[in-house]
Amino acid sequence: MTLEINKIYCADCLDLMKEMEDNSVDLVLTDPPYGIGECGAKNHSRGGACDPTYYMIKDWDFEKLSADYFNEIQRISKNQIIFGGNYFADVLSASSCWLVWDKDNSGDFADCELCWTSFKTAVRKYKWRWNGMLQEDMKHKETREHPTQKPRRLIENILLDYSKAGQTIFDPFLGSGTTAVACINTGRNFIGIEKDADYFEIAQKRVKEAQGQARLF
Repeated sequence: MTLEINKIYCADCLDLMKEMEDNSVDLVLTDPPYGIGECGAKNHSRGGACDPTYYMIKDWDFEKLSADYFNEIQRISKNQIIFGGNYFADVLSASSCWLVWDKDNSGDFADCELCWTSFKTAVRKYKWRWNGMLQEDMKHKETREHPTQKPRRLIENILLDYSKAGQTIFDPFLGSGTTAVACINTGRNFIGIEKDADYFEIAQKRVKEAQGQARLF
């Protein structure tokens, strides 16, 4: 099965990945649920509205992913960058190239996040403030619509360092669509999968807006 490029799907990624060919995408860049309950009550609004502090009530992050997901991710891609790789050390091989995201954090959450990669280069650090209402670029603040949403500029910088223009980037846990938007902005092709219908709708909207803006230049 060949998934269309520059398109996102609403499905369980494991089902679709099993139908994909070996090494059919250049890079998987993804942030899978860690199984630690990150979307707990303190991040929720019972009204369901998304803003920089409160998010829709979801239960997607209370069960740890099986090794099957990571086996398929590695089979269908040439390289991989996986946020939260430290939570999946039991199913991922040793790596010399971990990415460290310094969030310039002064709150109760983690100061840094780690990405496991399949690359053979050295450890690299990215510093980008993402601390509650505080963001690195306060003049162009991003709307945070997912409890584990990553800064678009952070993802763009990673793409610029670890992929090339025209390559196909796959995110099987697309969330609110940041990876796809970052691909549009950096001249990469994308394929995304998100099984939650609410977040899929948000991702679709963000992708369409980014594609519309790209056509203006």
